[in-house]
Amino acid sequence: MNLAQRLLACAALAATFLHPAIAADNESTPPALKLAAARSQIEAKNWSRAITELKRVNDPGNADWNNLMGYSLRKSKTPDYASAERFYDTALRIDPNHRGALEYSGELYLILDDLPKAEERRERLTRLCAPPCEELDDLSKAIDKYKADKAAGIKYVPQE
Repeated sequence: MNLAQRLLACAALAATFLHPAIAADNESTPPALKLAAARSQIEAKNWSRAITELKRVNDPGNADWNNLMGYSLRKSKTPDYASAERFYDTALRIDPNHRGALEYSGELYLILDDLPKAEERRERLTRLCAPPCEELDDLSKAIDKYKADKAAGIKYVPQE
């Protein structure tokens, strides 16, 4: 096979792998691909579109789906903390070791002024992952900021 034929074969193979990402989701579409569009909207901080996309995917039996829905609802222009907490709790019922849901629910509890629950989430992360652990580091920083804000007598506002 010459170089041109190899390149053509590689391009055809690559196109095969890319096809499911643009196809409509179906039962055989891997969960990560189903959530790719929602993750893209979350990365762009377009919370309403992320929520719309997550509703379109509608995969409530998936811990990642529930975690992303909770995150999007918590971060949206008009946050829905009660719903965010329900989605995080569902993610943790599906996967009790879901590090993202542990981190994000801990951050939610700080917003709700519930330091003991946030610290409980941090403790669970401490048992789950060894450093470096981004989720543990992020929640620890948020708890430290919460405590510093409280000590200074100011209202805790999470960092972006």
